[in-house]
Amino acid sequence: MPETGCIAVLNAGSSSIKFALYDSGADGALLYRGQVERIGVGPHLEVRDAAGQTVAERKWPDGALDHPGATVEILAQGQALLAGRPVLAFGHRVVHGGTTFAAPVRIDRAIVSELEALVPLAPLHQPHNLAPIAAILDAAPHLPQIACFDTAFHRTQPMLAQEFALPRELTADGVRRYGFHGLSYDFVTSRLRATQPALAQGRLIIAHLGNGASLCATRDGRSVASTMGFTALDGLMMGTRAGALDPGVLLYLAQQRGLSFSVIEDLLYRRSGLLGVSGISSDMRTLRASTEPAAREAIDLFVYRIVREIGSLAAALGGVDGIVFTAGIGEHDAATRAEILQGCRWLGVTLDPARNLAGGGRISADGSAVSAWIVPTDEERMIAHYTRATLANG
Repeated sequence: MPETGCIAVLNAGSSSIKFALYDSGADGALLYRGQVERIGVGPHLEVRDAAGQTVAERKWPDGALDHPGATVEILAQGQALLAGRPVLAFGHRVVHGGTTFAAPVRIDRAIVSELEALVPLAPLHQPHNLAPIAAILDAAPHLPQIACFDTAFHRTQPMLAQEFALPRELTADGVRRYGFHGLSYDFVTSRLRATQPALAQGRLIIAHLGNGASLCATRDGRSVASTMGFTALDGLMMGTRAGALDPGVLLYLAQQRGLSFSVIEDLLYRRSGLLGVSGISSDMRTLRASTEPAAREAIDLFVYRIVREIGSLAAALGGVDGIVFTAGIGEHDAATRAEILQGCRWLGVTLDPARNLAGGGRISADGSAVSAWIVPTDEERMIAHYTRATLANG
């Protein structure tokens, strides 16, 4: 692989595409990072260099760009910034790999067809993940593209952790727990192996807390259990997603309230969670700034559900050596971290308030039986790593 080239990473969400450009050399240095946000409702492109300085910015009117159009704009902006330096490959985050894809894979149109078949398992994410892939296949079919899967990290879980209590033929057909946010958990565990190797080998509960939220129990850096299941709807309460529900609620909504499946899908994915409970916002920062009782109730429920699930994962691990916070809320909201760890005192964790407010590294007190940490995640860097490795392996 030429040292003068770079690896491009695309991480497409429902209303944004994050992207990053890395040197293709062994150090994989970050060159540029940016995103197109608000796709469909006033798209905004911003690109920053490795020092965090804005080097490009552009806005479009409402509805001017969809995901394929945003991909084309990212490609054009990347070419301008690289000034002739070639992009050697693209790495993509793909949320769902099903039972087939347990490792990164080089993409062709047959692979795309297999991934499109998984759209019903991740309707909020998978179509947007695949849109840039299709756009690049059309615009630059000669460039390698590598798919990296959020579900792959969890394929190490024992079968009992993956099964539902459903008829065996449904399990055989793929109705099982998959788990998500795997690229984030993969990066966090790799960072801990480098910086805290003894801790990384232990029993950890990693809290990926953002607009999407989940927990993962790891032992020796491998997934043992997770809160998300068949889809990214399960588990914790999230920004707009309800998390775990009694399945009878869905039967009630359909049979007694007459709601269609499309309306229920919209309710569960887009109108529940912090937004639904508060009636104000899905953004934790907005809720913490609010004096409305419903905002406080939404925060309390968010914390309560996390503490309950930490107890469940502690049981799955047979004890806990450390709790690790990552992602937007996990990395930046000291109050949420403090409230969660207050609820986990029974596990033997003691918070150091000053360290928590400082917001980096270890945040538990000296002598705490269970340590607590903040480890910033970087899914794009993980994707770049796997893209280079997949290309090197042919």
